[in-house]
Amino acid sequence: MPVDEEEKRLMKGFAFLSEKPMLYVDNIGESQLDLLQHTSDTDALQGKTERTVICGKLEAEMAELSQEEMRSFLADYGMKESGAERLIRTTYHLLGLISFFTVGEEECRAWTITGGTNAQHAAGAIHTDLQDHFIRAEVCHYADFVKHGSHHALKEKGLLRLEGKEYIVEDGDIMEIRHSG
Repeated sequence: MPVDEEEKRLMKGFAFLSEKPMLYVDNIGESQLDLLQHTSDTDALQGKTERTVICGKLEAEMAELSQEEMRSFLADYGMKESGAERLIRTTYHLLGLISFFTVGEEECRAWTITGGTNAQHAAGAIHTDLQDHFIRAEVCHYADFVKHGSHHALKEKGLLRLEGKEYIVEDGDIMEIRHSG
């Protein structure tokens, strides 16, 4: 049932199950793998409801494989990615979540935030001091980083940019937070 913002505000305290996001996961057999070809990654149903398809038996087999073996396994079955990857992507989409990265010499981390979050609040996902003392974020996209290989190469190509507090973080951004704290 469509409701306007005022009605949503009035109903908020009731926590109706029908207002919760729902995800349907179809567990199919190996004989039904052709369904993967005829089903989009996330079949949107009604409202905050989505559906995805996995083959539990194949997922269990893939869990025991190395990355290289898994790529070969997926290719043998004509799949681009595992059901677990589809399930994660569908869940993120349903909940309105995205990931951004911080990359250092010793570690790379992914941080999960709600889509539409600005750079200052995204910095708060890392640590509240970064949000409180935020100055700017040095930003590039993951695909550009992989293509060119380093921050130095991205600077030379002009693909690193400085963004302020109100920059809306995009899925796959790599950020280095500049702060005064």
